[in-house]
Amino acid sequence: MRVGIVNPYSWDVPGGVQFHIRDFALELMKRGHEVSVLTPAKNTDDLPEWITTVGSSVAVPFNGSVARLSFTPLANMRTKRWIDEGNFDLLHVHEPEVPSISMLALRAAEIPVVGTFHAALDYSFSRSVSSSALDPLLEKLAARIAVSAEARRTLVEHHGGDAVIIPNGVDTHFFEQAQIKPEWEATPQRPVVVFLGRLDEPRKGLPVFSAAIETVLAEIPGARFLIAGRGNAHEYRSQLERFGDSVEFLGGVSDEDKASLLKGACVYVAPQTGGESFGIVLVEAMAAGCAVLASDLEAFRAVLEQGEVGALFETGNSQDLARQLIRLLRDSEELATLARRGEAASSRYGWDTVTDQVLALYQTVLASAQAQPSDPTTLDLIRGRNEAEDDE
Repeated sequence: MRVGIVNPYSWDVPGGVQFHIRDFALELMKRGHEVSVLTPAKNTDDLPEWITTVGSSVAVPFNGSVARLSFTPLANMRTKRWIDEGNFDLLHVHEPEVPSISMLALRAAEIPVVGTFHAALDYSFSRSVSSSALDPLLEKLAARIAVSAEARRTLVEHHGGDAVIIPNGVDTHFFEQAQIKPEWEATPQRPVVVFLGRLDEPRKGLPVFSAAIETVLAEIPGARFLIAGRGNAHEYRSQLERFGDSVEFLGGVSDEDKASLLKGACVYVAPQTGGESFGIVLVEAMAAGCAVLASDLEAFRAVLEQGEVGALFETGNSQDLARQLIRLLRDSEELATLARRGEAASSRYGWDTVTDQVLALYQTVLASAQAQPSDPTTLDLIRGRNEAEDDE
């Protein structure tokens, strides 16, 4: 099968959607499929041959963050040319509701198109305004994928229709097999707690995490807090300097270092305050055998199975975070149990499993495109699958 995949966000600024597309494309190619990815990107020096760029992008505030999008006449021309020359069996566009090249590709496509929706929003003024114009375009989608129940809810509330839930994939083997760096390894005397995320993006929760540190150290003096992520956080660095080597800012880390960091830690804390549709890093930590403590966002509750395979605390409440963290660090047996349960649960998000599900949907879409009008539509099949999942 020859598949064209469209990424709406700049490849120059790593993010969850870009990592999802990269890893999925690699898994498809490993299975013998031909794949081409279209994306905005300014830096083309290190792009593999299977990635085509439409050029640079512009920064646009979106969902509590900043997205780099491309919606220019030049991008539109290059998108059409890529589709015309691609000879694809099927097109897979990510975030087609976002004003970038996924939307442009959907508008230009004359072959079956699958759309994946990642975002989770409670309310979006821009979507409410644009939905009347956008919804007819989304009708071109032969099938819709939502990466979580929250992403599905957002899609249904803003645009109607439905989507089959197929979660984000994670290279679980990579995290399972990670090598621990001695300088980051937890010991009984010095348990390690990890934060990972953009330091200057408030919804990632660094303020919530930082405010819990003093309380934890008062009860667990040997605890170490390792904070990894890009962005400036001068205010928090200054506030936490007084704790000496109990708090360390690592800056941005590579994939290998992230895996090593999680593998050697006792607890990964996910203190995000909103705007999360899934929680890839939660699964990465679980795969590495690290216990997870996360804010009780709906998306995180789903990944942690309502607290069965990871612990939860009240979103935005630093004192509750501190209480839960102290409890876990004092109870080595519960900590080990959570880590084991999380590691076992992470297998359902492995790329082997996720890719099987996506390919099954691809086959349904292609068969439907060739079917007689009396045959069930892809949307009918999606509705049936979701109803079955809701009944379980």
